[in-house]
Amino acid sequence: MHERGAKAGIQLQHAGRKASTYRPFDESGKHGSVPAAEGGWEAFGPSALAFPGYDAPTALDAAGIDKIVADFGAAAQRALDAGFDVLELHAAHGYLLHQFLSPLSNRRDDEYGGSLENRARLLMRVLDAVTAVADGRAAVFVRFSATDWVDGGWNETDTATVARWAYDAGADFFDVSTSGNVPAQFPVGPGYQVRFAQYVRSLGEVPTGAVGIITSAAQAEQIVASGQADAVLIAREALRDPHTPLRWARELGVDAPELWQPQYVRAMPR
Repeated sequence: MHERGAKAGIQLQHAGRKASTYRPFDESGKHGSVPAAEGGWEAFGPSALAFPGYDAPTALDAAGIDKIVADFGAAAQRALDAGFDVLELHAAHGYLLHQFLSPLSNRRDDEYGGSLENRARLLMRVLDAVTAVADGRAAVFVRFSATDWVDGGWNETDTATVARWAYDAGADFFDVSTSGNVPAQFPVGPGYQVRFAQYVRSLGEVPTGAVGIITSAAQAEQIVASGQADAVLIAREALRDPHTPLRWARELGVDAPELWQPQYVRAMPR
């Protein structure tokens, strides 16, 4: 990837109470937690509260939390050894770090539960471990779900506050999505999550990336040009067409054939 002029990034995450589940595309059609007899394993979370439809996790004790912090640091080192340029901590979509952040999944009464500062403690410890390993050799991103879309849950103001704490502690950039920690109903449409990236950027005074049904060059350009976010991150559109960034660049008037790999130059739009 580096030989071809690209940068490489990796997400580091712990699934927490969402671990040991069937793949969404499992041919068996089974859903929920995988039993031990089929290769499942014990899942852990901040509290013994199950994600609906899954088995209840085991609440982490102090030693378990310390091990997770150390494991994130070790994972960061492996990523650097492999040559990655960006390390993203996945604190969104109902995975472990999000589970600690949200009062809907974190009912602890120790230093990791209760106040916002306490619920953010695990994320901040993990961030410290990862930035210590990165030591300027790789950028460190944090992915947040800005809201649980449920009253009394994690919300965009909490996200902006913790993002600022994380920025001051060494995080470089924030990838702002929503939802995933508890079942919720919310409106979905083109750019439906962009306003959360804009809110976190404004209130937290941190650089953000916008996601969520961003499917055209003009739409992406407007988001960045208007200051709603500092970058646009695409997923499904890139799965549909891996050359989306190159195609969008061309549509926006960037004539840079050197960005295309040699074997694809003949396929450049004219």
